[in-house]
Amino acid sequence: MKVVVLNTGSELLLGHVLNTHLTYIAQEIFPLGLRVDRQVTVPDGPAIGRALAALSAEAEIVFVTGGLGPTTDDITREAAAELLGLPLHEDAQVAAEITLRLRSRGFAMTDRILRQAQVPKGAVVLPNVNGTAPGLYLEAVSSKATPHLFLLPGPPRELQPMFQSSVLPILEKIAPPGEGMKSRIFRLACVGESVVEKAIGPQLLALPEVELGYCARMGEVDVRVIGPARTLAVADEIVRAAFPLLLFTTTGEDLEAVVVRMLRERSATVAVAESCTGGYLAHRLTNVTGASAVFLAGFVTYANAAKTAALGVEESLIERCGAVTEEVAAAMATGVLRKTGATFALATTGIAGPEGGPEAKPVGTVFIALAGQEGETTVWHRRFQADRLAFKHLTTQSALQMLREQLLSTR
Repeated sequence: MKVVVLNTGSELLLGHVLNTHLTYIAQEIFPLGLRVDRQVTVPDGPAIGRALAALSAEAEIVFVTGGLGPTTDDITREAAAELLGLPLHEDAQVAAEITLRLRSRGFAMTDRILRQAQVPKGAVVLPNVNGTAPGLYLEAVSSKATPHLFLLPGPPRELQPMFQSSVLPILEKIAPPGEGMKSRIFRLACVGESVVEKAIGPQLLALPEVELGYCARMGEVDVRVIGPARTLAVADEIVRAAFPLLLFTTTGEDLEAVVVRMLRERSATVAVAESCTGGYLAHRLTNVTGASAVFLAGFVTYANAAKTAALGVEESLIERCGAVTEEVAAAMATGVLRKTGATFALATTGIAGPEGGPEAKPVGTVFIALAGQEGETTVWHRRFQADRLAFKHLTTQSALQMLREQLLSTR
């Protein structure tokens, strides 16, 4: 079935509001064997009617978001009624619910607000537990070649509960029978897109009924595989065999969330000492719910004197080797390990740029150290040619992956 999403609202096109509806609807309908074929965004006003007419002629299911409110630019219900040749009437139950909601909040009823109780003849009212504007469902009429039409409110906090309670049960009845296609995203850390494609692309494309896609992000690659369950099972084996250390999730977790979970499972703790990343590593870790159980402390020792005073890095070592070196990174990690008593410690020191950096240590050079209460201190030497924010992200991505690989070896 061809599915179209029509998002309405000038605020979306002006960039004042982020359009999250397409992502939400696409993810919710996929398990039913439905996929969005097209998405269109139009401003408030007459453009809604024109777009609805054009899209209804080519689709079997149309979702319209927004334009159901009380103001003059909210004309979605009127446009739908006109398109289908249906009269509007005031629904007594909807009017009563709107009146009760306003009264309980101390607001006065107006004719404009009561517009939201107007319902096209034959439409199914979709209750809105978080707002005054109900959603509407108009069943497809094969003799008139009309689509299944869902009119949904604009605010996500209203649309999403309505979709769960009212829209999905209807879709389950009209979706085509048979085994639905499934999707899985394999997230790989610290590897290039072309490397991934070369390693697993031919094998994955040889699988039956498969759809394959790649999405490169800073410090990671997403491999998206769509197909029946049996195909995904084989794809899982292929990806895990090729990248046993770099595959960090198939459930959408960020790398820092995976690391925090692994630390908690092992009753282990971590502390960090940062120079070039300026606290970004601590920021990522502490953004994760439950991080307080595993994250002990973070030190931002940007100046050389701070490395000595806070972490105990010898001043003579910095003078002899330089701050951006393997030796100083290791000393920072062992220093914070000693100071906090954490199970593991990570340290970063590098040249973020865009200026500075001698020929031997060009801009983008970074050393990442990992120390543990058991075992030797390890240091990775990397170079990330990127702007400062991207440099920080790539460096911390490598640091998190470094710790994750260590945790994999200590199960």
